Amino acid sequence: MAEAGDENLYAAARDIARALGKDPSAAGDILQILSGYGASGNRGGDPRPTPSRGGSNVNFDRALNSLERQISSYIVEDRPIWSDPVDSRTFLDSVDELISIAGDLRSMAGDKSVAVCQSRADELLQQVMFRLQEEFGYVMDRAPDSFDSDDEFSGEEDNDTSDGVIVARPITDYKIVIEALQSSVIGDLNAIAVRMVAGGYAKECSRAYSSRRREFLEESLSRLHLRGLSMEEVQETPWQDLEDEIDRWIKAVTLVFRVFFPSERLLCDRVFSDLPVSSVTDLSFMEVCRGTTTQLLNFADAIALGSRLPERLFKVVDLYEAMQDLIPKMETLFSDRYCLPLRHEAVAIHKRLGEAIRGIFMELENLIRRDPPKTAFPGGGIHPITRYVMNYLRAACKSRQTLEQILDQTGNETGSDTRPLSVQIVWVLELLESNLEGKKRTYRDPSLCFLFMMNNDKYILDKAKDNELGLVLGEGWIVKHAAKLRQYHSNYRRSSWNQVVGLLRTEGPYPKLIENLRLFKAQFDEVCKIQSQWVVTDEQLREELRSSVAGIVSPAYSNFIRRLKESPEINGRRGEPFIPYTVEDVEYRIKGLFKESSR
Repeated sequence: MAEAGDENLYAAARDIARALGKDPSAAGDILQILSGYGASGNRGGDPRPTPSRGGSNVNFDRALNSLERQISSYIVEDRPIWSDPVDSRTFLDSVDELISIAGDLRSMAGDKSVAVCQSRADELLQQVMFRLQEEFGYVMDRAPDSFDSDDEFSGEEDNDTSDGVIVARPITDYKIVIEALQSSVIGDLNAIAVRMVAGGYAKECSRAYSSRRREFLEESLSRLHLRGLSMEEVQETPWQDLEDEIDRWIKAVTLVFRVFFPSERLLCDRVFSDLPVSSVTDLSFMEVCRGTTTQLLNFADAIALGSRLPERLFKVVDLYEAMQDLIPKMETLFSDRYCLPLRHEAVAIHKRLGEAIRGIFMELENLIRRDPPKTAFPGGGIHPITRYVMNYLRAACKSRQTLEQILDQTGNETGSDTRPLSVQIVWVLELLESNLEGKKRTYRDPSLCFLFMMNNDKYILDKAKDNELGLVLGEGWIVKHAAKLRQYHSNYRRSSWNQVVGLLRTEGPYPKLIENLRLFKAQFDEVCKIQSQWVVTDEQLREELRSSVAGIVSPAYSNFIRRLKESPEINGRRGEPFIPYTVEDVEYRIKGLFKESSR
């Protein structure tokens, strides 16, 4: 009987294969030889039944009986099939035959005589696919055991396998590729994937693969010390802590998109190679990357939607620039239709970060406006608002190209009246100067008003020279501001010392000269006493002011004393008049004007 011959042939093949045990190649040869004979014993026949044109389902029924006996013995076993290479090869041969028969039966779907066989084949195929899905997971789960202890992925004390998941060490070389699975493991996975896809279980295979590769990425990401904050947690976390998290995020996102994801794409391509369609590969890759990508993007989005406090500008710019550098990489990695939503979301968040930067930069204007004059700043020194704004602008201009791009792009897209960066910064400085003009009115002494403006304008000018801020403002602004500083200097000298020096005029009778000397001493002492407590932080400006004062006071005083001593009215009197200071004394007192700080 042909049917009995077929069954005996397969039974003999299985017995011989099991008896050979750990010699897979020999078992494969014997199986190949035996399976080459048909029921009549002639080599070269096809053991798979041919469709019966007469509607008979006897051949299909017999073939299914044989396959059920072969396959059931594996399905009911608790031991993994892929723990034995011979078993796995034999099982796959049976699966191939079942898939082929099921395909033939489907092609005869209109023939009622094979309906029962088709139902049996589909049921058996479903059992096979469920078992293959389990085996797929088993092969992936056992992968860490195939790596040596000194392997790149498990060699360091804090970077070994964790709960069966391979975790890579921190990487700084972004040109490397992580080979997370050995070639033999990839070969086994590919063999299973080919059958599951052929059996119509592509999604189940993809799910088994992606769930385990997601674990790898999640564990690897956790080794980069990202906290995985939710949107709400980001909003509630102090900014100082978020600054550290942003630094970690930038390192992580760079590593993920330059090393982890390219490596995962390569692995996907190898595991799902030789498939009739690429959709399984693309779907699996998307499922592997989606969770990690969403976690990273959600953090950036939370920052973009957060507070617009000016001090946040610099870290948000860092985030924006990091994403801008990675978007081309994302467009390459996420080029298929499954990853398209992830790519679109990344582009949208990058845009929202740009809008946040524009809003934060604009908030600087409001900060200046909300800083009204309250009390006079001690000694007329540099006001904190001046230091804050100038250091802020100087730091911001280190990202000049990014800010220019954002302001131009945001204005064009929204149709708003966004000003170019140079105009924006000039406007901020005008607001600052207007604010300082208001603050100077808190001083009762006009000379101190000018000194206050001179201090702050000198600071502004120094911060704008020889750096990116100066390039943004332009040479014309620098020249104009330097002229304004000289004018403040002139105004200070005139308001402080013109009246004092005016007492040293040499015209008039001798008694008038003596009276003027007395008045000069009183006013000079008063001015020196007051202005010795005024603040000029900049050493160069401090010396320039002292030199300027000495330049008008010393010659006038020297000339006055000479005129007094040469007066004819001194002859016949009781000797020379009392002269309180020598010229050197006056110059010494002038050198005591101003101090470096208000402390």
